[in-house]
Amino acid sequence: MKNQTSAKFVTGSLLKHVVVMSLTSSVGIMAIFIVDLVDLLFISMLGNAALAAAVGYAGIVLFFTNSINMGLSIAAGTLVAKALGAEQKSEAREYASSVMAIGFLICIIIVVATFYFLDPILTTLGATGEVKALSIDYISIILPTMPITSIAFIGMAVLRSHGDAKRSMYATLAGGVVNAIFDPLLIFTLDFGLEGAAMASVLSRLTMIGITLFLLIKTHNAVALPSLKSISNHLKPITTILIPAVLANVATPVGSAIVMREMAKYGTDAVAGMAIIGRMTPVAFSVVFALSGAIGPIVGQNFGAGKMERVRTAFFDAIKFTIGYIILVSLILFFIRDYIITLFGATGEAAALVMLFCGVLSMAFFFNGVIYITNACFNNLGHPIYSTYVNWGKNTLGTLPFIIIGGSFWGAEGVLLGQAFGGLLFAGVAVWLCLRVMSAGGVESEISDFEQHQRLHIVQNRRH
Repeated sequence: MKNQTSAKFVTGSLLKHVVVMSLTSSVGIMAIFIVDLVDLLFISMLGNAALAAAVGYAGIVLFFTNSINMGLSIAAGTLVAKALGAEQKSEAREYASSVMAIGFLICIIIVVATFYFLDPILTTLGATGEVKALSIDYISIILPTMPITSIAFIGMAVLRSHGDAKRSMYATLAGGVVNAIFDPLLIFTLDFGLEGAAMASVLSRLTMIGITLFLLIKTHNAVALPSLKSISNHLKPITTILIPAVLANVATPVGSAIVMREMAKYGTDAVAGMAIIGRMTPVAFSVVFALSGAIGPIVGQNFGAGKMERVRTAFFDAIKFTIGYIILVSLILFFIRDYIITLFGATGEAAALVMLFCGVLSMAFFFNGVIYITNACFNNLGHPIYSTYVNWGKNTLGTLPFIIIGGSFWGAEGVLLGQAFGGLLFAGVAVWLCLRVMSAGGVESEISDFEQHQRLHIVQNRRH
């Protein structure tokens, strides 16, 4: 297997590739987020609403750090997929290793900066008193693992770029199992409470990094030892994708912070309700979250191989798949919403928000799915900056004015409705922009050194 080309997406049914990659990747993602949801359930069972609110605030900060790791993984996955599509296995290995080294250093800086500004960050989000103190305790245990977690995120993206979503799933599944085992042990048996949930998350992350590196090295020989020469040689194409990918991803937690800040005006119950929704969303829509990572390698390999018609087909197949999945999940949520409210013991404003989300509002997640798909296309077609424009537009101009208007008319529920409306507007913008990029062949006037090298390699191969 180590000597074979890994560009498996340049042939065969694209819809099948989209479905298989999405469903396979979603199993691992769902495992992690189910454990996060169970974390919140266990914490809710401790009978202190401040604990659930603390998890909500901490989740925003940790979401920000995870979004940076996601940006790093997007850069690695994009570059590796293109290199594999152009039959450059050695180049793909060097890209993977260089992004890991750069990402590790970036994350160390982010961890130090976050700790320095943690108190004012939580104050800005609206956390006060006991809730803020609990949030700091929770974050302080998990945040130091960010640099090693970046290696796991990048490694799993590289596995998916090789078409190996199954083994990428193994790493996240193992992490989820470890978390599920240690959660009740540390929270209840050893009586660590909220800190116990954080400790279980640390053990989960350590498990993921170990398994990911093992699979990368032993199964695909997909990484090499990073060197200053390799990093220097690949710095330009890496930063060309890395910077806009990271900027695009951190826009989402910024938008979540804006929503949480507005929701804090309606009390601790409203924040607790948002915490439940925040943990429930990635479980219910795990396939949609996975779709963005699944379609990236498919688009990247076909673009690297010069097959733009297959790129367009993959885009539309992903949209169709998203529509079907959203309808199915929304129906399920509608029929079990009373059970969810009872399970978490939600009352008052928290129950009202969960009821709204599990009703018609869940259908609006389709617009998020569309943006995920277009972002993956932008990143793999040589226009990662468009992802930045769309994400920041949606999470600022598409969020703040609409949640303020919605809140002024319908209170906490209006905040969620306003957020959904902004998503609709920017999903339309993203699709229009993506179709323009694809009609132009992926690149318009500026072609990066990486794409020029790829195309020259393809032409030479065809001549032979």
